[in-house]
Amino acid sequence: MLLSSFIWIPLLAGIIAFALRSQLLIKQITLYCATVLAGLALFASCQPMGSHYLHHSSGWLATLGANFSLAVDGAGKITTLLTAISYPIILLATWNNNYSKPNSYYGLLMLTQAGLMGVFLATDALLFYFFWELALIPTYFLCSQWGGENRIQVSFKFFIYTFMGSLLMLVALIYVYFHTPDQSFAWESFKAATLSKQAEVYCFVLFFLAFAIKMPIFPFHTWQPDLYATAPTGTTMVLSGIMVKMGLFAVLRWLLPVFPEMSAIAAPYVIMLCIFGILYASLIAIRQDNIKRLIAYSSIAHIGLMCAALFANNTNSFEGAVIQLFSHGINIIGLWIVVDFIEQRTGITQMKQLGGLARSAPNLAIMLVVIALANVALPLTNAFVGEFLMFSGLFQMNIWYAVLAGVAIILAAVYTLGMIQKVFYGEATQIKFIADIKAAEAFALVSIIVMIVVFGVYPKPMLELGSEVWGTAKAAMAMAGK
Repeated sequence: MLLSSFIWIPLLAGIIAFALRSQLLIKQITLYCATVLAGLALFASCQPMGSHYLHHSSGWLATLGANFSLAVDGAGKITTLLTAISYPIILLATWNNNYSKPNSYYGLLMLTQAGLMGVFLATDALLFYFFWELALIPTYFLCSQWGGENRIQVSFKFFIYTFMGSLLMLVALIYVYFHTPDQSFAWESFKAATLSKQAEVYCFVLFFLAFAIKMPIFPFHTWQPDLYATAPTGTTMVLSGIMVKMGLFAVLRWLLPVFPEMSAIAAPYVIMLCIFGILYASLIAIRQDNIKRLIAYSSIAHIGLMCAALFANNTNSFEGAVIQLFSHGINIIGLWIVVDFIEQRTGITQMKQLGGLARSAPNLAIMLVVIALANVALPLTNAFVGEFLMFSGLFQMNIWYAVLAGVAIILAAVYTLGMIQKVFYGEATQIKFIADIKAAEAFALVSIIVMIVVFGVYPKPMLELGSEVWGTAKAAMAMAGK
C-alpha cells in the first residue's frame, strides 16, 4: 500500500489541480501532497531490505503475464527519495512564478512525478515501459506550452528522440518476453530469459540506445541543451535533476542484470564514448555565454561520468555512481533555482549582460558559491564522495579511463568558477540592482545547502544505500547464471 501511494498521491494531486482555478490553492495543494510524499519516501528509505513496506503486487494484465508489481531496493530508495525531496523544493523555489493556466501547468507537473515514481518502482517490464512513456507525455506539453522561443520545434525534437528510443526498447522488451521461461514480464523472468548470442547483442543495443537517449550521453545529447534553454525553468529542474536519472536507473535495474555478459563486453566501448562526451561537453560549456546552456552541458558531463562508472562495474565505481545520482540531482536543481531567480527578475540569461549581482543580492551569491563548489565536488560537499569512488573504480578498471575523465574536474572548475565571476562579481553591465532572495526561495536553497553539507561531512547513509545497490546488482547478475 505504501509504494502504490507513491504513484497515487501525485496522480490525484494532478487531477485535483486540473479541476481548480485558484492559483494559490493549486500551489498549496500540490505543495502539501509533495511534502507528504517526501515524508513517505524518507520513511521507506529507512526500512531494511525485505520489509513488507517495500513490496507491492496486484493483478494487472494477467493474460499477458504482466502484474502491477512495485518494489524498492537500494536503487529505488535513492531515486524515489530524490524525486520526492526535489518536488517540494522545486515548488517552493518557483512559488512566486506566475504561469498562464496554472491548473494545467501544475497538473502536468504532478502527473510527471507520478510517471517518474512508477519508473523507479516498477519490477514488471511492461509496467516499467508504461510509466516510462507516462513521464514523457506531460513533460512534452509542459515544454511546448510554457517554454520560450522556438519551444514547439525544440519540444518536438525532444519528443521524437525519446519516443524513438522508447520504441526501440519496446521491440527488445517484447522479444525478451517471448524468450522468458514462463512468458512473463516480471524482472526475475527477464533475468532468466534464454537468448542466442546474436539476439542478446541486438536486445542489448536496443535497450542501451533508449537509455542513452534519456540520460543523455554523447552523441545522443543534442536535444538536451536546446530544451533546457527553452523550457520553463521549473520544468527544467525536473528534467535535469530527476528525469535524466531514468536512463541511469534503467541501466542499473534492467540493462546490467538482464544482459550481464553483453554489458561486460560492451563496457570498454561505452566507457570511451562516455569519456569523450565528458570532455566534449565540458569544453563546450566553457565557451557558453548563456547560463542555461552552460548548466545543460555541465549536466551532460556529469551524467557521462556516472554512466562510465556503472559500466566499470566494480564496487567503488558502482557505489560512487549511485551516490552521485542523488547528489547531482540535488546540486543541479540548486543551480537551476539560482538561474530561475535571475531570469524572473531580469529576463536575462546571457552572462555578458550580467555582472556585479553580488552587491545587491549577497545572500544569493553566497548560496550559489556553496552549490557551485559542490558541483565541482569540493571535499566536504556531497558530490566529493561519489566522484572519488567513481574515479577510484575507473582507475581499477583502467588507469587511462581515470586520467582522461579526471581532466573534466579541471574543466568543471573553469566553467563553474567562470560563471560565478561573470554573473555575480566584476562590473555591473545592464543590471545595476536586483532584489535579494525571498523567504520561499531562501528556504529551498537552504534545504539544498543543508543536504550538501550534511552528506558531505557525514556520507554514511548514502554509502550504505550505495552498498545495498551494489549487493542487489551482484546478486541479480549471479542469478542470471552468466
